[in-house]
Amino acid sequence: MKVVLMTTAGGPDVLAQYDVEKPELPSPHHVRVKLSAAGVNPLDAKLRAKAIYHPDKLPAILGCDGAGIVEKTGSAVTRFKVGDAVFFNNGGIGDEPGCYAEYTTVHEEYCAATPVNIGLQDVAGLPLVLITAWEALIERANLKAGQTILIHGGTGGVGHIALQLANHLGARVAVTVSDDKKEGLAQGLEAEKIIRYKEMDFVVDTVDWTGGKGVDVVLDTVGGDTFLRSFEAARIGGKVVTLLSTPLSLADTQLARLRNLSICYEMMLTPQVIKQHDERIRQRKILEQGAKLAEAGKLGVLVSYALPLKDAAEAHRLIEKGSVLGKIILTMG
Repeated sequence: MKVVLMTTAGGPDVLAQYDVEKPELPSPHHVRVKLSAAGVNPLDAKLRAKAIYHPDKLPAILGCDGAGIVEKTGSAVTRFKVGDAVFFNNGGIGDEPGCYAEYTTVHEEYCAATPVNIGLQDVAGLPLVLITAWEALIERANLKAGQTILIHGGTGGVGHIALQLANHLGARVAVTVSDDKKEGLAQGLEAEKIIRYKEMDFVVDTVDWTGGKGVDVVLDTVGGDTFLRSFEAARIGGKVVTLLSTPLSLADTQLARLRNLSICYEMMLTPQVIKQHDERIRQRKILEQGAKLAEAGKLGVLVSYALPLKDAAEAHRLIEKGSVLGKIILTMG
């Protein structure tokens, strides 16, 4: 089978296509999936650049998001049969094979049945961003109907899913965008307030939109100064949920304390990194709930680039440039 291997840490050119044997089932509870596509995430580029988790296990197959058809089942598998369509978040951080491949193996408990109204390739772009947005908004921020939320990067991978999820929850949604195309997408996804952050001060606009109070929740997908300035965009006693590392100075924490803010971190990869089986089942249930929302017409995934597997390096170049609308996927043909 064809795979893309990361042979060493470095730039996109360390990714190259090879022919290897199909993976064998690692346990009776695993299935082997013939992949239709793999999602490409900023996480993949970070892992490629630094081999963060398992630098001693190279070469590695990246890509934790996948979708395809079950091709083989272990003797103890009960949830799926050969021919079933599944999607999942699994592997791709160096400890086990990822999805930049024609075939991969996954524990049956980590697979969800695909929504019937999203193409098998497109749904490969959904797992990581759906789990991230769900955990950030529902489990970290406890976002409720009628509350206000500011989503930074509201048309990016996580952002465009979070926007739809916030609407489903009944929240009032503001997003930051950078250009006309992204503003058009945000309008199509029914954001109530759209802030062109290159031309406007998002803090001033957000506070004005909320009648001087600030939003109940900020979802930070950007980090850095955007994260720090979000303290002023959140209401007193509000919540700021960030997806990024945040080296805070004493002055920064004092401002957050003065405003009685709750600062929450969201890293959906935690259950996989520290091998929490029950938590990974919980995340699979998020995928199942997301599939129901998709089938009800309340959630969709935008795929801006669908590149062949051999062009994984180009996919990484695109994602590192930033400003991608929605998702990038690699297709297996």
